[in-house]
Amino acid sequence: MEREERLSRLVEYIVAEGSVRIEEITEKFSVSMPTARRDLDALASQQLIVRTRGGAMANSGSGDIPLRYRTSRQWREKNSIARQVAKMVEPGSVIAFNGGTTTTSAAFEVGVRAAADESFADTETTVVTNAVNIANDLIVRPQLRIVVLGGVARLRSYELIGPLTSLILPEITVDTLFLGVNSIDTSNGLFTQDDGEAAVNAALARAARRVIVVADSTKFDTTAFARICEIDAVHGLVTDSGADPEKVEELQRRKVEVTLV
Repeated sequence: MEREERLSRLVEYIVAEGSVRIEEITEKFSVSMPTARRDLDALASQQLIVRTRGGAMANSGSGDIPLRYRTSRQWREKNSIARQVAKMVEPGSVIAFNGGTTTTSAAFEVGVRAAADESFADTETTVVTNAVNIANDLIVRPQLRIVVLGGVARLRSYELIGPLTSLILPEITVDTLFLGVNSIDTSNGLFTQDDGEAAVNAALARAARRVIVVADSTKFDTTAFARICEIDAVHGLVTDSGADPEKVEELQRRKVEVTLV
């Protein structure tokens, strides 16, 4: 298990347990005492946990990040997608996330990797988002520069929407947008439930050189109100192995690179 993956799972474990001791970590993760201490110190420096004498406890402010998306539908699949997304991020690039449980999970994993991977310390990686919860999650990562789009906040998704949000997008270029959606229609495009979110997400897609959709397989089986963009605007999709093979093949025929996790 790579260190960034171990750190991610360690945070989840501490949140689930509430508090842990060093001895528990060495046994569960098959690491030495010094390694366990270094891992806990690294997470504590990022304000994800609180160090205690002989162990650690969940941080009530930011340690609940994994729990927030673990309680959502398809959380195992979303976690797998999130870890794959983290592997795809190039240090020094400009990436973007819109709101949603899958993108929140993915942004968290990117933050974990940035903290563990020394290549992120050598160059500034920029994260653009219209989701205030993602910005809050990543602000503790000194390896990342966080750019938040302005606008009016929506309660359900924590996304900022409206004309203020779209003002900055024509002025910037994003290398890769990781786009969460409510529905994937292989014939008609990508959809979300709110027209305001759809407008901002579409503007993010136009600002990006590459659009990677991050969505679990259930998104093929649902419908949503407002279209974000057509399939031709999508370069890649990261989804789980439960996706309908015929729909995956249809996307591949349309030049979408599909990654199954």
